[in-house]
Amino acid sequence: MGMQHTPLTMSRIINRGAVVQPDSEIVTATGDGVRRQTYSSTVRRSNQLAHALRRDGIAVGDRVGTFMWNGSRHVEAYCATANMGAVLHTVNIRLSPVDLEYIIGHALDRLIIVDADLLPLLEQLSDRLPFVERYVIAAEPGFENWETSLPNAVDYEDFISGMPEHFDPPALEESAALGLCYTSGTTGNPKGVEYEHRAQYLHTLTISMTDAMGLSATDTLCGIVPMFHAMGWGLPWAALMLGCKQVLPHRFMSPERLVQLMVDEQVTLSAGVPTIWQGIKGFIDQSTDAVDLSRLTRVTCGGSAPPASLVAWYWNELHVEMIQGWGMTETSPLGTLARRVAKRSHIDGSPAQLIDNGCKAGLLMPGLELDIFDEDFNRLPHDGESVGEILVRGPWICSEYYKNPQPSKFHENWLITGDVGSIDEEEYLIIADRSKDLVKSGGEWISSVDLENHIVAMDGVEQACVVAQPHPRWDERPVALVVVGSESEVDEEKLKNHCLLKFAKWQVPDDVLFVESIPLTSTGKLDKKAVRAKLKEDGYVLPELRN
Repeated sequence: MGMQHTPLTMSRIINRGAVVQPDSEIVTATGDGVRRQTYSSTVRRSNQLAHALRRDGIAVGDRVGTFMWNGSRHVEAYCATANMGAVLHTVNIRLSPVDLEYIIGHALDRLIIVDADLLPLLEQLSDRLPFVERYVIAAEPGFENWETSLPNAVDYEDFISGMPEHFDPPALEESAALGLCYTSGTTGNPKGVEYEHRAQYLHTLTISMTDAMGLSATDTLCGIVPMFHAMGWGLPWAALMLGCKQVLPHRFMSPERLVQLMVDEQVTLSAGVPTIWQGIKGFIDQSTDAVDLSRLTRVTCGGSAPPASLVAWYWNELHVEMIQGWGMTETSPLGTLARRVAKRSHIDGSPAQLIDNGCKAGLLMPGLELDIFDEDFNRLPHDGESVGEILVRGPWICSEYYKNPQPSKFHENWLITGDVGSIDEEEYLIIADRSKDLVKSGGEWISSVDLENHIVAMDGVEQACVVAQPHPRWDERPVALVVVGSESEVDEEKLKNHCLLKFAKWQVPDDVLFVESIPLTSTGKLDKKAVRAKLKEDGYVLPELRN
């Protein structure tokens, strides 16, 4: 007798939480408090949304965009699209108008659900997105009387009103597309990564494992990582499967408000980038009142490596384990995770060793293969010394980009990650550097090459080099070195205004250094290693950090 072949589609697991814990809550932060709704209500409303989307002609495989913060309606969009076989395109609200126009146009989103407070960001593009047939406006308290110049706009509640609360998912192939996320960490235009049902099904089971994030039905999860970043690291799916309480901060991202939410809702697990955890540490350090985070047991940190001092502070001050993860949009995103105690041999480890464990990128997740290679794709030894290009493959790893195959990013089924690192004798991945010279600021990528190309296009500029410089809050900020012609009238203000024509304000360099020349490598490329070394040798600090 064989086993039944059941396609691994998300509708089989994401409604489970509402079945086993119907009264578990999804809590959304609002301007004057919080808004609460149960899992059973969330799934009923998501079914109404699925019917409404279908009524509007959205079929299996059609792209539905979301332009939203983390909130219960965003969860409903996740649930509805997965159940009906539409593709959820979570649009990064922090991108420049140029990138937004490209991404929405490349995905050809037929309908976009947008939070009312974010309407101005899309309104500036309204005449450039003729293929978007409908905008559904999600209005939180204080924004109910929204007005917009976007065509065919309808209020979310009116859109789903009167629709049936039960939905029968169509039969889908497990290879069917579930989500679409664009990576901003690239040169040129952003590239789309399509997440399949099977891939995300397996990812959801894996992220919940005890040795991964140990996500449980008994947890209260505060997802700070945006749901438009690699689908919230897959946590919304896992929470829907388990029915754990979710606390979603919406647009309220100040350390003070996040701590208040965690205290009030007795959060046990939270996820965010190092910037968030630095901010919360700073707030608690300066707070004169006692902060009761006694229920909090672990926070996950992704996007870039947290400093050892931060990992140690969370453990020593709050007895909270900081779990570092490594991954990228192309890996759905979970690749490796670092736990304080990940092996039997660590049970009696010294405090210093356990902090050190948390500072590595971590151990490989089950189901994946990961290794380091030299330029000729020869595997390198796992000795903690040999540094090579990190390649990864497995059931939730991207094999080509959406409508843009990019064969140079792949090698014999392996994804070439663009990250460089070593693997030590204990099989921990340690990230050394990024081969693509990207700047990572507040968990978001800034392409130095794109900035350089744009700056060089300015009249009077002969050469430009953009490098990352360390920043205590944002992790890294871009600095531009610029060579100008003898007759040039380019100054810092003009150059920054030129950057704003194409880039969002947070992507623009913090400082512009006008120099005589920029060092080049033997092949005539900008020698960024030499530039960074020289800045370090000169004791350079960002303008904001100077005394």
